[in-house]
Amino acid sequence: MSRRVRVLSVAAGALILSITLTLTASGGVHGTPGGAGLHDPYFPKAGNGGYDVRHYGLTLAYDPGTRHLTGTAVITARATQNLTAFDLDLKGLDVDTVTVGGKKARWNRAGQELTIRPHGDLKKGATFATTVRYSGSPETITDPDGSKEGWLRTADGALALGEPVGSMAWFPDNDLPSDKASYDITITVPKGLQAVSNGELKSETTDGDRTAFVWHCAEPMASYLATVAIGHFTITRTTTSDGLPVYVAVDPTQAAASKIVLARIPEIIAWEQQTFGPYPLSSTGAIVDRPGDAGYALETQNRPVFPGAPELHTLVHELSHQWYGDSVTPKNWRDMWLNEGFATYAGWLWQEDHGGQTAQQIFDRVYATPKDDATLWGFPPGKPPGAAHISERPVYEWGAMVLHKIRQTVGDDRFYAILRGWAATHRHGNADTAEFTAYVEKMAPGRNFDAIWKDWLYGDGKPAHP
Repeated sequence: MSRRVRVLSVAAGALILSITLTLTASGGVHGTPGGAGLHDPYFPKAGNGGYDVRHYGLTLAYDPGTRHLTGTAVITARATQNLTAFDLDLKGLDVDTVTVGGKKARWNRAGQELTIRPHGDLKKGATFATTVRYSGSPETITDPDGSKEGWLRTADGALALGEPVGSMAWFPDNDLPSDKASYDITITVPKGLQAVSNGELKSETTDGDRTAFVWHCAEPMASYLATVAIGHFTITRTTTSDGLPVYVAVDPTQAAASKIVLARIPEIIAWEQQTFGPYPLSSTGAIVDRPGDAGYALETQNRPVFPGAPELHTLVHELSHQWYGDSVTPKNWRDMWLNEGFATYAGWLWQEDHGGQTAQQIFDRVYATPKDDATLWGFPPGKPPGAAHISERPVYEWGAMVLHKIRQTVGDDRFYAILRGWAATHRHGNADTAEFTAYVEKMAPGRNFDAIWKDWLYGDGKPAHP
């Protein structure tokens, strides 16, 4: 993200979490409740233990006039322990009914926790489906850094953005980057509006004064990357030279200002494939809403969201996240630099390859920042001090400097092999910083990275030597 931008929309129904269920005849699995929160260092209440989500089926309906959302979520998951109960993350909204395996389940609310007690215990290894029906006026969430996410109202609709924990404002989920799943999202809106989401548009059907948009995202996606954008959009469908679908949705007020830069998406994707390896998703594109609808651009999967016409460097940054952040997703929020340091360095490489400054020149300019400038040298990229700091300058620029130091150490051929190999090794998965440093050392045997890890990745204050 480039201080994230996001978009949302919703369709008919109520949220159903459906889980295909294995129970013992007596219900005597002797299980325990799944954990409420997975102890992320910055968001300890986010995520839940005891199960792994495989698929979200969301049926949503939203009326911008009344600001009312109804949803049915069907969540298919596999139990990773014997379970007597489990939690989902859901902030605000009213829960109407919950079923597990088609049977009515007991439930209660406490803060963002929706605790569900199925009719019988769930056995470890069982696949189960939970259906949650809910409704209400979805909330806008304020992050620890002051930015807004969750459900953002716009002039003609809404935009849903999830980084880091905003997705729980519009559907119940396991809200941590480490639990990725496929998605089917149906969004019903008043006729005349569009609803744009992740993946591929499978159908668009108008019935009376309502239109339903059905989206399918086959590749695993972290919940914070899910989006819905509802409003009036100018839609453009093209393909890249190798046939990759490009779906672009632009608010009509931004169409003229966005036209030239968005036309470069195929060129950017071609360069990024050459640099980072095969594109990891089924389509690409962008969502451009009005300035002020969100305070940042965000790498929502398949098509990043932008608040107004994007700058070229921002478009390059967000599209590079489709490799680093979307396909290879951090295990927790401490490892944010694996997203933002990589995307920032992608921008440096783009400039280097397109007649701008070299990455070395950019590195030198950034390194010239005085050592008492805490905006850059206040903390190292590998250990932000808290949740309010994961989107600050050290994570982006100092993180990019770590990659440049690796490049200086191993040379260009080996460095580009590391970039491509890292994306391929963890394609559609999760990874952390320890796995990245081990991977670099494996790819460059005989090279000593101790000073890079100690001084550049984890050190306090400006490193002594560039």
